[in-house]
Amino acid sequence: MLNTRTFSGGLHPPDLKTTGGAAIIPLPPPKKVVIPLSQHIGAPGKPLVTVGATVEKGQPLSEPNGFVSAPVHASIAGKVVAVGNFMHPFGIASTAIVIEGTGEPEPPLSPVATDGLSLPDEEIKKRIQAAGVVGMGGATFPTHVKLSPPASKPIDTVILNGVECEPALTADHRLMLEEPDKIISGLKLVMKVLKAKRGYIGIENNKPDAIRLLDEKLRGEENLAVAPLEVKYPQGGEKQLIAAILDREVPSGGLPMDVGVVVQNVATAAAIHDAVFHQLPLIERVVTLAGSCVKNPGNYRVRIGTPVNEFIAAAGGLKPEVPLAKVISGGPMMGLALFDLAVPVIKGTSGILCWSAQEAALRPETTCIRCGRCIEACPMRLLPQRLKTLVDHQRWAQAYELGILDCMECGCCAYTCPANLPLVQSFKLGKKVVFAERKREADAQKAKGK
Repeated sequence: MLNTRTFSGGLHPPDLKTTGGAAIIPLPPPKKVVIPLSQHIGAPGKPLVTVGATVEKGQPLSEPNGFVSAPVHASIAGKVVAVGNFMHPFGIASTAIVIEGTGEPEPPLSPVATDGLSLPDEEIKKRIQAAGVVGMGGATFPTHVKLSPPASKPIDTVILNGVECEPALTADHRLMLEEPDKIISGLKLVMKVLKAKRGYIGIENNKPDAIRLLDEKLRGEENLAVAPLEVKYPQGGEKQLIAAILDREVPSGGLPMDVGVVVQNVATAAAIHDAVFHQLPLIERVVTLAGSCVKNPGNYRVRIGTPVNEFIAAAGGLKPEVPLAKVISGGPMMGLALFDLAVPVIKGTSGILCWSAQEAALRPETTCIRCGRCIEACPMRLLPQRLKTLVDHQRWAQAYELGILDCMECGCCAYTCPANLPLVQSFKLGKKVVFAERKREADAQKAKGK
């Protein structure tokens, strides 16, 4: 077992992990699902079905629209009642397929048993893409793309992210306790495809049971190990994880592959196992339900496309005596407040937090006192206060030079700011504008060169 390590910067928000002892409960299929075609970074898939079509559970509903794309599948059997624009959890209208269930008992999917590790690398990647596997830690990058680095960037190490550093979330923790063999199998598949010599599973020390179990499972595996890590947010960020475990620094604007590393979430590893060994599509995931407003906080296996309000109801509903003030998809640091509970659970939904007015209370914004706490907390070693000033004055070129695109939007600066400045919101806006400005410049240069 490795010595406990960590990264520079970061902070220690309240743990709030009250559901770590709650075993995963599979929920019954919902009556209706809304399945967006865009549940990943990259191009949305092309729909394969039309209104009126009858679909089976697990049937592909779309096909990839390019290399950086992933299909979606029917999470219930039923009839397609709509194909069109529906609200996405990200707050935008997005093409989705709506299926109404048959109401009849569901036959289980018939997995096709294969020794996945004996398959050719290209077949492994093909099965991963066909199953619609994407990063399930929140980034939702298509997994087959991550497993196809250019030949100029050889990978020597694979890290599985079992950190789950966001407060309140425990879905990955439970998955490590209940499906460790699948996770290890997924790690071996990723290492095989990438020809990586070493594999680590990074886990924070607040999950000692998962560390013990996986360490025991990996005993005798010379090239695999558990990496216990200090409890600190955002230890689960890719760059922070690589720094803590390998003492390698991903360059500004770079990717983990630039330092010979690929990082995958533990839930993604389990989905990779199902896709390769059994050709099972990604149609459900484990989601933490927490907050003082819910009757039965815990970890639930939920069908992709289940409306959030139906998920909450199926898990026991809300407490009538505790008024609901805010619902967050994801964790409290990087999650998104939902504007409508009819939006669906998607592949990247790790948690649903139902907070009271007291839990969701916002502190009033005051004036920056230049205390430097945001600089100390920033895990990317940026200057948040200076960046906010540049964004406020629309000095986009200077913001770019100061590294605004390296901001990971973790929220450390805003959390620690005594003036309660909306730093993350400023950086989200600034990054969008800087991206657009740089694209315009690149297009202009390209046009000039023609």
